[in-house]
Amino acid sequence: MSKATTNPKVRIFLVDDHPIVRRGFQLLLAMEPDVTVCGEADSAPVALEKILALKPDVAIVDLALKSGSGLELIKQLRAQNATLKILVFTMRGEVFYAERALRAGANGYITKEEGTEKAIEAIRLVMKGKLYVSSQLADTMIARMTGNSKGATPTETLSDREIEILELVGKGLGSQQVAKTLGISIKTVESHREHIKTKLSLKSASELVSYAFNWMNAK
Repeated sequence: MSKATTNPKVRIFLVDDHPIVRRGFQLLLAMEPDVTVCGEADSAPVALEKILALKPDVAIVDLALKSGSGLELIKQLRAQNATLKILVFTMRGEVFYAERALRAGANGYITKEEGTEKAIEAIRLVMKGKLYVSSQLADTMIARMTGNSKGATPTETLSDREIEILELVGKGLGSQQVAKTLGISIKTVESHREHIKTKLSLKSASELVSYAFNWMNAK
């Protein structure tokens, strides 16, 4: 009789700033016989260090983290590990976030509204080398590519870093807090703020804060 071969479990690393989300994934994935969670982190710097050391098969990454940037983390991971599968699991359901994440190197994009159960399906697909996005996001992305949707909004002209800073300003953070959160200098933050004002045709810091707040609450 030939011995049955046992395939190694898919090793998953969780990156999310909410402990309850990480715990939910832990419980859900524990029910799957072929996957296991090998580590977790709530910030980009810690996640990068641990993922490079543990070498998981899949990293599940939120875009909003305790410190650092989810998008920048994806770029750093992709630059250092071409085979790692990266699945974004986030509250941000806007198409331009999905497009930016996929350009940064993500293999899949799923919103938290779809639930952790749907993420299991996404994990299995990206492990097979396939790209995963929800059907709704896929339809919208195709419409944008074929010119059957509205043109880009002013906000979409911002760079990835400018988008991150606009979000943090919309949450009420000052330049010093933004710099600390993203791990960059205050001078860099101020430079980005000026670029944002120019691109959005805003004349003052107060107009930027008002725009950022309204934009965040309209999402």
